[in-house]
Amino acid sequence: MKKLGIGRYMKYHFKWLFAVLFCGIVMTAVMILNHIPNEEIIYGMVLCLVLWAVITCLDYYGYRRRYQKLLETENSITVSLERLKESDEPMEQLYQEYLNKLWEENKRLENEAIHQERDRMEYYTMWVHQIKTPIAAMKLLLEEDYEEMEEEPDIRREERRQEELQELFRIEQYAEMALQYMRLGSETTDFAFKRMDLDTVIREAVRKYARQFIRKKISLNYEGVNRVVLTDEKWLEFVIEQLLSNALKYTHKGSISIRMQENILVISDTGIGIRAEDLPRVCEKGYTGYNGHADKRATGIGLYLCTRILGKLGHSFEVESEEGHGTVVKIGFEDSESAKNREYT
Repeated sequence: MKKLGIGRYMKYHFKWLFAVLFCGIVMTAVMILNHIPNEEIIYGMVLCLVLWAVITCLDYYGYRRRYQKLLETENSITVSLERLKESDEPMEQLYQEYLNKLWEENKRLENEAIHQERDRMEYYTMWVHQIKTPIAAMKLLLEEDYEEMEEEPDIRREERRQEELQELFRIEQYAEMALQYMRLGSETTDFAFKRMDLDTVIREAVRKYARQFIRKKISLNYEGVNRVVLTDEKWLEFVIEQLLSNALKYTHKGSISIRMQENILVISDTGIGIRAEDLPRVCEKGYTGYNGHADKRATGIGLYLCTRILGKLGHSFEVESEEGHGTVVKIGFEDSESAKNREYT
C-alpha cells in the first residue's frame, strides 16, 4: 500500500482546497472594487494564507495519523475487525459497516467450506475402510478358488462364485454411493426433470437387486404402479436402489412390497424394523443406530443421501417402522411442474 505524502493528500483534497482559494480570490476582488487600501488587502491575504496553511497542516497530520493506524491493522484485518477504530465521519462509518458485513459473510463462507471439507474427509475415510473389507474378502475367495478349483464339486464352486459376485456387488454399491455423494455436494448438480413412467425406474432398480432377492430367498410383491411422475430418472433410481438395499440388508425372511397410495410410493418390508429411539435420527448423516452397530458394514449414509436427494427433487420422504415388525418408507410426488423450478440449496 502506498504511503500518504503531502502530494497525495493535496490530490485527494483538491476540491475543498480549491474552494477556499477561490473564496479568497473573490473576497480580494471585492475589496479592490470597494477601493480598500492595498496595505489592508495584503494584510488580510497574508493572514488568510497563514490560517489556511495552519488548518491544512493540522488536518493533514490528523488524516495521516488515521491512515497509519489503518496500515497497522492491515495484517490483523483478516482475523478480526476489532482493532479498526470507529470513525465520526458518516461516509467512513458507512464504509466500515459494509466492511463488517463483508467480513462476516467471508467468515461464514469460510466456516461452511471448512465444515464441508471436514464432512468429505470423514466420509471418504470411512468409505476407504468400508471398501477394504469386500476387496480383502474377494482376494481371499479368489485365492482359495484358484487353489482348490480342481478338488471342489460343482455345487461348492457355484456357491463360491455367488459369494464372489456378492462382494463385487457390494464394492459397486460403495463406489456408486461415493460418486453420488460428491455429485450431490457440487454446485452444478445435473438434475434433468422430465415426466417419467415410475414403473420403468422401479423395474431398473429391482433388476439390479434381483440376484440379492434370490440369494436371500426374499419374495418381492410388485405388480406395477402405472404412474407418471415429474422427476429426475437417474437420481430417483439411485434413491430406490438405496431403499431396496436397506430393505434386503435388514430383512432375513419374508417379503418386500412396492405399491402406490395416491401420489405416494410405498416400499415396505418384513425385516427387523427400527427401534423407536433410533427412528427420529435414521436420516442423519453417519447415524447407524442399534441395527447399524450390529451390522459393522453400516455407514449411516444411505438414508441421509436419500433425504438430501429427494429434498432437491421436491419429493417428500417419510420413514415408519416398529422394531420386529418391519419398515415402511414413503416417497411423495408433487402433482405439479413446480418442482422443475425449485431452487436447490
